[in-house]
Amino acid sequence: MFTGTYTAIVTPFKNGQIDAPALERLVKLQIRAGVDGIVPVGTTGESPTVDYEEHLEIIALTVKCCAGKVKVLAGTGGNSTSEAVYLTREAEKIGADGSLQVAPYYNKPTQEGLFQHFQEIAGTTRLPIVLYSIPGRCGVEIGVETVRRLARECRNVIGIKEAGGSCDRVSQLRAALGPKFVIQSGDDSLTLPFMAVGADGVISVASNVVPREVAQMVAAFRRGQIRKASQLHAKYYPLFKDLFIETNPVPIKAALAMKGLIQEEYRLPLVPMSAASRAKLRATLKACGVLK
Repeated sequence: MFTGTYTAIVTPFKNGQIDAPALERLVKLQIRAGVDGIVPVGTTGESPTVDYEEHLEIIALTVKCCAGKVKVLAGTGGNSTSEAVYLTREAEKIGADGSLQVAPYYNKPTQEGLFQHFQEIAGTTRLPIVLYSIPGRCGVEIGVETVRRLARECRNVIGIKEAGGSCDRVSQLRAALGPKFVIQSGDDSLTLPFMAVGADGVISVASNVVPREVAQMVAAFRRGQIRKASQLHAKYYPLFKDLFIETNPVPIKAALAMKGLIQEEYRLPLVPMSAASRAKLRATLKACGVLK
């Protein structure tokens, strides 16, 4: 469970509200394209700018649209343990298959603080929990020993989304956690390098716009079709990079809007891309065959 290609789905807005029909269309597009699961209300889903009611509405809409066809790994983390506990419990009631738990951001806890935070959450739910380490945005890394300790003490801590940018760390995690612990890449451009040293797939931003291609790349590598996987990586590598030309999820929402799949709307403090970045992204989408 939770291996392969999972799409960190964006949250479409329209006139300041959640655009439920657009979200439904996006999720169904993902399912048809062959992804293994959907991650609603991660940071790509603008979780910091939605309120509790909206957060749970997005999860419920995703669960309904997926209808058991693919897994739903709901983003229910936060920098307040009580908030993360509440959202995780509610996601379990709604019918999510698992919980993605980002490291608490800004308050920068110690490793002991991280351990107790995740332990508290794990003890209040039966959902499988995938940790999310992204030090560039959270200011703290979930240490390898902390991950090992959590996996040992909490039976439902079953994996990690690794977005620290280091193949060495993936190797360290695999050595410390063994073959059954799930390790997912959190960086599209590093999916294949991470898989080469033990990762199981990707929780992808790029698959919002190229779901079939990302799923094929991951599946090919897992089947041992290294050449095919490498060719897909090479073709879409410029897109993997340029989707982060400005702060995620601004470029990916701009790309989806260029394809006519959503309205391009954000909530402050996120704002539309600069003209120069937009032109570069559009050129890359055309070069990769995503736009005509």
